[in-house]
Amino acid sequence: MWQMADFGADLSLVDWWPLRAVLLTAALLSFALLAWRFRDRAMRMLLVPLVVVLLAVNVLAGANAYYGYYLTLSQALGIAGEGQGSLAMLNARTAPPAAGVVVAVDIPGRDSGFQARPASVYLPPAWFASPRPRLPVVVLLHGTPGSPTDWLDGGEARQTADRWTAQHGGVAPIVVLPDINGGVFDDTECLDSPRGAAETYLAADVPRFVRARFLARDPGRDWAVAGLSEGGSCAIMLALRHPDVFATFGDFGGLLGPRDGDSNDPAGTVDALYGGSQQEFDAHEPVWLLSHARFPGLHGFFAVGDADAEPRAAVSQLAELSRKAGIDTEVVVIPGGEHTFDVWRAAFADALPWIARKLKLTPSSGAGRRFGRAWRPQRRRWSGL
Repeated sequence: MWQMADFGADLSLVDWWPLRAVLLTAALLSFALLAWRFRDRAMRMLLVPLVVVLLAVNVLAGANAYYGYYLTLSQALGIAGEGQGSLAMLNARTAPPAAGVVVAVDIPGRDSGFQARPASVYLPPAWFASPRPRLPVVVLLHGTPGSPTDWLDGGEARQTADRWTAQHGGVAPIVVLPDINGGVFDDTECLDSPRGAAETYLAADVPRFVRARFLARDPGRDWAVAGLSEGGSCAIMLALRHPDVFATFGDFGGLLGPRDGDSNDPAGTVDALYGGSQQEFDAHEPVWLLSHARFPGLHGFFAVGDADAEPRAAVSQLAELSRKAGIDTEVVVIPGGEHTFDVWRAAFADALPWIARKLKLTPSSGAGRRFGRAWRPQRRRWSGL
């Protein structure tokens, strides 16, 4: 159900449009009317205070935008509670924390209607700097069965991100862990289907909310999506279908594409996920997409255990097609790795420096100057395919 908090989450207080532009326009119009009717005493008494108030609010809005204290109208009015991602507690900090902070937020499915479980968001120390920097975003997708917190538990994403921030002066991407299924044993394959409009949720609702609520960079070249197992298949599919949202992807142990089962064999998938439409299947199938278009602006990172048979076969095919399609492609094969969190933890740890470079997370940003350490990513070496 639509709520005022949803509206407030979208009404940014840090961008020029719409609120600050409207305020300035109102002030200028009031000033022009005052000049025109200055001899009218009643109009002076009405318009002079109005012009003063509008100009003062504009100054305050500009200062707020610079420091990034209240990011949305709902935060400023106190409409959004902590459960909806209010930043009141975070904004109360007088100094950046020593390590990243994880907050739980409800990301509403305004466009999709998707009934998602709470998401988690990792905010690096640099996010707390003043003025607040615009940081890139990495979206991490879980699998089935599973939940968004899998990346914090078995995936140890927070520890990985904290190690990165410690080596790079507190600077790191914002890491978003959204729900992709709606339930532990549900399986949307990140598609819009009778199982839920997960694709619209991930490609539209999540980016809009994160950008407004956390002052993140715009979706596109500064956003990455990665995932484990089902989430890995989702990541490459979403990047190929929405390169204007995700310019970098990480596929950690995914299959060839969305599947109604645990193998690359698509038998039954067209009927189960696409209502019998072969055209819809093709439109979401990475092999078909990579064979029928080029994606020179994309970057793709594949990681898989060499003992994980079906995903290993998928990576062998997808990585070759990705290179032919113009994608900047990296492949890591983890010796002895199976379909487990041991592999996915290592995959994210190895992928994060590579992803950060593609997101151009450098010391030249405001965050880099604020925390000011050398930015020299270190990567482990694994055997290739």
